[in-house]
Amino acid sequence: MNEFEKKSFSLTSRIKSFKYAFKGIYATLLSQHNFWIHLVVTVLVIGFGIFLELSIYEWLIIILCIGFVLTAEIFNSAIELLTDIVSPEYNSTAGLVKDMAAGAVLISAVSSAVIGLIIFLPKLYNLL
Repeated sequence: MNEFEKKSFSLTSRIKSFKYAFKGIYATLLSQHNFWIHLVVTVLVIGFGIFLELSIYEWLIIILCIGFVLTAEIFNSAIELLTDIVSPEYNSTAGLVKDMAAGAVLISAVSSAVIGLIIFLPKLYNLL
């Protein structure tokens, strides 16, 4: 049976998959400075959200944005690492792949920042 054929359900393999996922998140935390920046911004956004008493719907949008950016950053880190393994010497195509992955993070961060401004600016204006 190859890896794409249907396998029977195993609780042990499901638990291991969570272990591997947390291992990947931990590795990202240890090695990716941009991920740290995103986490600092996440803490600030959550703090502002608590202070400004966001509605449940605003929290849902903020949580989606946070997840979107952090996920994009982990994908970017994985693509960069894999690209470095596959193409350790300079290769313009490999460089383009890494640039595209970084561009995805930029798009997710900018769109999330715009959403954050749409949510937070009116509330900050009302405090004045």
